[in-house]
Amino acid sequence: MMKNLKITVNGVTYDVQVEEADGSTVSAAPAAAAAAPAAAPKKAAPTTVAVGEPVTCPMPGTIVNIPVKPGQAVKAGDVLVVLEAMKMENEIKAPKDATVASVAVNKGESVNTGAVLVTLS
Repeated sequence: MMKNLKITVNGVTYDVQVEEADGSTVSAAPAAAAAAPAAAPKKAAPTTVAVGEPVTCPMPGTIVNIPVKPGQAVKAGDVLVVLEAMKMENEIKAPKDATVASVAVNKGESVNTGAVLVTLS
């Protein structure tokens, strides 16, 4: 029996089909590209996760600006992400001097409390 599920990983939504019989069939595609069925079931590709210190979202909101890029050096207090919540723009700042290992969100994306915004190394 196949089950269709939607899974969101790092802000990308995937339409996933899972077969319960023996657990061997798993397929995944970004939701926008899921219209064309695969010829044969595929296993989901592993997600690359940056190693380092995650900077998480303190409240639900919408990302309005991301002034940093992966590989960029930042100082404690530098703005990493600007989050709009309750009609106010909130600057999410670097807690320490570090290098941006990855940016896990996109401008215009809605995020929940605890979501990883940026990973520092």
